[in-house]
Amino acid sequence: MKPLVPDYIADLIVYPPGKPIEEVEREYGIKGSIKLASNENPLGPSPKAVEAIKNHVSTLHRYPDGSCYYLKEKLAERLGIPKNRIILGNGSNEIIELIVRAFLRPGDEAVMAHPAFIVYQMIVQAAGGKNVILPLKEFTHDLEAMAGAITGKTRLVFITNPNNPTGTIVKRDEFEMFLKRVPEDVIVVMDEAYFEYVSDPEYPNGMDYINDRLVISLRTFSKIYGLAGLRIGYGVASEEIINYLEKVRQPFNVNSLAQVAAMAALDDQGHVEKSVSINSDGLSYLYGELDGMGLSYVKSQANFLLIDMKGDGAKVYQELMKKGVIVRPMGIYNLNNYLRITVGLPEENKRFIEALKGVVE
Repeated sequence: MKPLVPDYIADLIVYPPGKPIEEVEREYGIKGSIKLASNENPLGPSPKAVEAIKNHVSTLHRYPDGSCYYLKEKLAERLGIPKNRIILGNGSNEIIELIVRAFLRPGDEAVMAHPAFIVYQMIVQAAGGKNVILPLKEFTHDLEAMAGAITGKTRLVFITNPNNPTGTIVKRDEFEMFLKRVPEDVIVVMDEAYFEYVSDPEYPNGMDYINDRLVISLRTFSKIYGLAGLRIGYGVASEEIINYLEKVRQPFNVNSLAQVAAMAALDDQGHVEKSVSINSDGLSYLYGELDGMGLSYVKSQANFLLIDMKGDGAKVYQELMKKGVIVRPMGIYNLNNYLRITVGLPEENKRFIEALKGVVE
């Protein structure tokens, strides 16, 4: 009997999401837990987005706008580009799938770093492609090594900037040197899910490179806009690339509430600025407390922090859960001594530190 699926499907490892609060509280018999595991905005969505959702609930018997016309118009105006250079997806994850489906043939190669967003590996493998994985250098993408790994079979290069789970960025000069070494027929995917949090002036904004190269910039409403539960993201590239992605996109892939919420969120710059401020203050607090505890960490340009527990990170993770503090173990990234924590509200950050001190001491 023939196997039901090819080996590259059978060998896939299911992505482990962060534990929801309800599951932790049920498992440990506790109440009042906090979740600092999934890089969500602790402020939640903009009140304008919430109001927009309420105003459109009565239209749920209608199919959504399949072209996301009005949201594309608003994004195009905001970004200063034609709307035919934008594609919307059910989270930026779906756009990664569309990219792989459109441009990668079985046996083709995709170059990426490790540890970085593990979903790239999963989607490429599921399409029968070959993952070419390069280790980070000082917790940052090694662009020189990645450029050297490109072969005649390479179709895609994934760069997560800022990188998840390390929070580091590649700088503008090194990125531009990297682009000069990339063949003209290789697509460079710039995953910029956390770009709004970046404060480093040397950050290479992916939008600056989409005009004369095969560069795709991926962005999301899940992080700073606080719409993770609605699953909506977007990609920006040349008209030619977007046209190919539209050919493989499913109709009605972005639900109607996500569309109206995203449009309203774009109008609330004050919420974005407050989110950035809360995150910056939170990182400063966490740096100081961790320094006092003698724990090392990777300085972050995102809304999360990678911390070295100097021991079994999974054990610390379990002990923190018993105290109602949910963080993210890093075993799936082969960072067994590390935890990744989302920067929360001031009281959540303080509770995390108090719980961590109790576990470590």
